Amino acid sequence: MAILSEFEEEKHSKPTTSAATQTRPFNAAFDPSNPLGFLEKVFEFVAKESDFFKSDSLVSDVNAVVRMVRDKVEAEGKKRKEVKAEEKGKVEKKVKEATPAPSTPPPAVEKEEQVVEGKVEEGNGPRAPNKGNGLDMDKYSWGQSLQEVNIMVPVPSGTKSRFIACEIKKQYIKVGLKGQPPVIEGDLFQPVKVEDCFWSLEDQKSISILLTKQNQMEWWKYLVKGEPEVDTQKVEPENSKLSDLDPETRTTVEKMMFDQRQKHMGLPTSDEMQKQDILKKFMAEHPEMDFSRAKIN
Repeated sequence: MAILSEFEEEKHSKPTTSAATQTRPFNAAFDPSNPLGFLEKVFEFVAKESDFFKSDSLVSDVNAVVRMVRDKVEAEGKKRKEVKAEEKGKVEKKVKEATPAPSTPPPAVEKEEQVVEGKVEEGNGPRAPNKGNGLDMDKYSWGQSLQEVNIMVPVPSGTKSRFIACEIKKQYIKVGLKGQPPVIEGDLFQPVKVEDCFWSLEDQKSISILLTKQNQMEWWKYLVKGEPEVDTQKVEPENSKLSDLDPETRTTVEKMMFDQRQKHMGLPTSDEMQKQDILKKFMAEHPEMDFSRAKIN
């Protein structure tokens, strides 16, 4: 216990800080709109608490400090820009490397008919529609209802929205990844309602695009001008979709579908059948007239 008491006495008797080395508090709030005002307070504090302002080289010393800080800030800014540019280059390189290379088309087979859903049929004629009433292309697929067109464009897994380039106009579309050739580009089959069209990135793996048709009573034969056509004679909307239509629209759609099937089979359309019925009825009511040269156009 005696040893502890002597230690405590010695500890308390030892001066903590000399008056010459004691730190002076500096209180000043920095206002970003008035940096010179803050510097003025700093210099006033330094002048009061030190002999710095008595130096003959005061101005040159201050100028040297200002230049040193400025050079340091500029160097750090330049370094940040270089790092940012390097990171951007790495991301673009990663996206480019992850983009699948275009597949090589199979060799043409002469005089061979291929009836595959959504794929090429014989020659350069129309293709059989896929399950969505559109076509499956090499780099994307599309489908349609009478009101809308849906497009699906696969992209490398992990793709961010900021890398997507999608431009939709009244009768033009361009879709792809920034810095790379577009996957889809060209004039649409028919105009769309641009204000009712939109795109989204699904699970960072594919671009989903919805186009709203202006003419909602006709099937599109192709998506972009110059690409293969769909055989619209084989397009059949789902019954559930027909049931969602109002009675007047549904009647029109069913009539259009019936006429397409009749034309495909070389039979008269509903309008032609109606004209035939009217003519037969008129002939029955007027047996005295000669209808041997009557024709129905």
